[in-house]
Amino acid sequence: MVVLYYVIVMGPAGSGKSALTNAFSDWIEDNEMSAVRVNFDPAAEFIPYNPDVDVRDYVDVKEIMGRYGLGPNGALIAATDMLVNHVSDIKSEIESFNSNYVVIDMPGQLEIVAFRRVGPLLINYLTEGRKTATLFLVDPYLALSPFSMMSMLLLSISSMLRMSKPQVVVLTKIDLLTPEQEMRITSMFDEGYLCDELLRSKDVIDVELSLRLCEVVKELLTEVVPTSAVSGKGLDGIYAALQRVLGYGEDYLTEEPSGKL
Repeated sequence: MVVLYYVIVMGPAGSGKSALTNAFSDWIEDNEMSAVRVNFDPAAEFIPYNPDVDVRDYVDVKEIMGRYGLGPNGALIAATDMLVNHVSDIKSEIESFNSNYVVIDMPGQLEIVAFRRVGPLLINYLTEGRKTATLFLVDPYLALSPFSMMSMLLLSISSMLRMSKPQVVVLTKIDLLTPEQEMRITSMFDEGYLCDELLRSKDVIDVELSLRLCEVVKELLTEVVPTSAVSGKGLDGIYAALQRVLGYGEDYLTEEPSGKL
């Protein structure tokens, strides 16, 4: 039986989830594994790939808006809640592919999928009995400021705790950064650097709180993987990081005796 790993791609709107979902799935297939691309955003108007499984086949946000007189956000919440009625069929459709990896492209509205009760319920049902991890995507321009970076990391921790899944932090769109900007962001994970930057700022409000938050971040988030869905840089780093949390450092071949599908 083919081993299924679930990779949940999360992050704020505009962080590059759909592009990375496609690029990482392509990378998996280029390395002689198989991947299922799942669009889990019922309100998506454009997706830069052809999803193998698409929740828009089960719920129609525009129809919900018209039927219930809801705005876009209210209709998205309602549509996500309605997916509960279809989650068994969605799971069957996903697993019918018998693929190594299932890459799920989540909506950008984190409060819908991570902070409301139904989001984790849906993901837990889909991934039950399977090794699962989340990728939390961070837009590089939000990470240039230590305060913005800390805010993103705290949001990633909040999402990780809510979803109850191991997590890898991914810095996206590094092709838009200069080498100096990329080095500045990735060096924030060096011992004490982020804390030093925060405390050095004249805008810091509570020194003790900042120190405590830094300790939490350093303990729970030990690395950031710089990537580009455009150039493909860092996709192997995502795979390696996922192997550390999903396969305990082992390659998929150790769980598939034939080494082939």
